[in-house]
Amino acid sequence: MFSRFEWMVALRYLRARRQEGFISVIAWFSLLGIALGVATLIIVMSVMNGFRQELLTRILGLNGHLSVYGQTNAMANFDDLAKEIRTIKGVVSVTPMIEGQVMLTSRGVAQGGVVRAFRPEDLAKRNIISSNIKRGSLANFKGKNNIVMGERLAEKLGVRIGDKVTLISPKGTVTAFGSVPRLKAYKLVGTFNIGMFEYDSSFVFMPLEAAQIYFRLPGAVTNLEVFGNNPETAPALGNDILLKLAGKARVHDWQRANASFFNAIQVERNVMFLILTLIILVAAFNIISSMIMLVKDKGRDIAILRTMGATRGMIMRVFFLAGASVGIIGTLAGFILGLSFTTNIESIRQWIQGLTGTDLFAAEIYFLSQLPAVVDPGEVVTVVLMGLTLSFLATLYPSWRAARLDPAEALRYE
Repeated sequence: MFSRFEWMVALRYLRARRQEGFISVIAWFSLLGIALGVATLIIVMSVMNGFRQELLTRILGLNGHLSVYGQTNAMANFDDLAKEIRTIKGVVSVTPMIEGQVMLTSRGVAQGGVVRAFRPEDLAKRNIISSNIKRGSLANFKGKNNIVMGERLAEKLGVRIGDKVTLISPKGTVTAFGSVPRLKAYKLVGTFNIGMFEYDSSFVFMPLEAAQIYFRLPGAVTNLEVFGNNPETAPALGNDILLKLAGKARVHDWQRANASFFNAIQVERNVMFLILTLIILVAAFNIISSMIMLVKDKGRDIAILRTMGATRGMIMRVFFLAGASVGIIGTLAGFILGLSFTTNIESIRQWIQGLTGTDLFAAEIYFLSQLPAVVDPGEVVTVVLMGLTLSFLATLYPSWRAARLDPAEALRYE
């Protein structure tokens, strides 16, 4: 498609002489702009993908795809309902649980928390908890006086394994003198750290039998957690459960419970993509300006080539190659830089934090303790193609202008 002569002339024009240094500088800035735009877009999209996936993994690892509630606050016949739900196609597991808010106190320190109660064997099956026990053991998660809590919550309360923690329930005991808060001390037998700040700093796990006594739900639970084959099909599975139970329960799926959160992430992701695309677009305009200046500077050379037999098509291809080369090199450089940065992003974050002494990814704000990044091959291909397309389009007008140059006019004004 392109002759050896066209390649030779295009590459020669890219190697500007001293008097053409300003044009060369603009071309280099164009290349740098495209490289940074492509790299930044790949990095930001990968971080947003990683952020969503990590949150989704942790949320769905700790919470069921569906929550089934009774018609009242207490679900008494929960084992029978669980058996019915397990017969539905697509259901993987059904776990009875009790959930309630409490105040935790120890050594004069008080923190709010959420108690979740499971049978010991059910909690052991939650890999996100059982595989992230930092201190203590789930072997002691039994009886009526033992609890497991998040590591950050234990640090706030200043407690260690074996220490006592007092739980205060907002639903107090009614006496002749008014409502008295319900207090009970429990022994800490384990701490976990799943890497999500909200859970590590507020969640407490208690054996189901102990929670039934503490929350005064004898022989009952607050809800059933249901895991299906695919979290994306949770709404359809919820409809099947409603039909099966025929009005005996209410069903909430994870998408409805976290809709605003994940919608906000998606909107932010789309806006970031649009804003960062403008960086590549600005770099493409720089290619246009540098190529127009190159065409103006090379007017005499174009006229000489035309008089020697070069066609308008050849002249157009020469300048197209010169401009496209800047775009191709810049896009490939951005592609390599973006993937390299994304692959080592956590190490780079730690290095910058050590150098500056600042926390670049506070767990209190971003929920996660590490900076995640997941490269989507489809998105990377889209970014690369967009960079190449904008670069090629930016060279069309200057190339067409060079091809339309009149040799006689160009030589007359030289």
